[in-house]
Amino acid sequence: MPLAALPDVLQPALRGGYAVAGLVVLGWEDARAYVAAAEAESAPVILQAGPGCRAHTPLPVLGAMFRHLAEAASVPVVAHLDHAYAADECREAIDCGFTSVMFDGSRLPLADNIAQTAEIVAIAHAQGVSVEGEIGFVGYDAGEQSHGTDPGQAREFARQTGVDAMAISIGNVHLQRSRTANIDRDLLRRIEAGTDVPLVLHGASGIPGAMRAELATASAVCKFNIGTELRQVFGAALRGHLARHPDSFDRVEILRAVEDPLCAAARSVIRVLRPSQNPSRA
Repeated sequence: MPLAALPDVLQPALRGGYAVAGLVVLGWEDARAYVAAAEAESAPVILQAGPGCRAHTPLPVLGAMFRHLAEAASVPVVAHLDHAYAADECREAIDCGFTSVMFDGSRLPLADNIAQTAEIVAIAHAQGVSVEGEIGFVGYDAGEQSHGTDPGQAREFARQTGVDAMAISIGNVHLQRSRTANIDRDLLRRIEAGTDVPLVLHGASGIPGAMRAELATASAVCKFNIGTELRQVFGAALRGHLARHPDSFDRVEILRAVEDPLCAAARSVIRVLRPSQNPSRA
């Protein structure tokens, strides 16, 4: 199936009362496991290449890998650049075959965030590529503090930039290892009242599963970014395999052992976000 862009998967989710998983990729094994999970759940998936991934693997390689997986998949797959901080990163990703880019101007003054995001939207849309922006600032567990999204600023950001999806800060935190996020539902409602753009929650590993399901069903949050909890599964599976096979040294054999646990964990993530789509799945 050809690669999809964000509107192809998020607009149906917004209308249908479910959400799509944005799964953070660090290499071939997890990307392949995530697509297999999406196929098993008959659900679209967004493969995300963030700064850590890009520091390890060049964008041309990631673009080719995502495209290869998407073209062989039976479900829509979005190739998404996550947390780009400059227009040049977005242009390179577009040239490498990505179908979606996220420009993160959340540390910029509002006017600069709007102006730079709008510029990237114009560049990307001319190539048929979607854009996610961020308004407010989603902080980091034990790191930078969050700044909640101002509903009025969110309305103007969406109106002036033309983004296809908007990441917001309502209590979600990056790199949170425990599911203890305190989501401000009143703030979410006020943001929703000012825009019809699909909303995105970064740091969704910190949001309990039941809350994810509720938000997916009853709000405009259509994309949940999941990275930390899947990296925890990867690490546990890797340690478990090496403990059981202390003499193992073959890279392919070792990394193959993480794919089934990752696929199972990704299936669980996807299933929770689609309660109205897959009510009978076990």
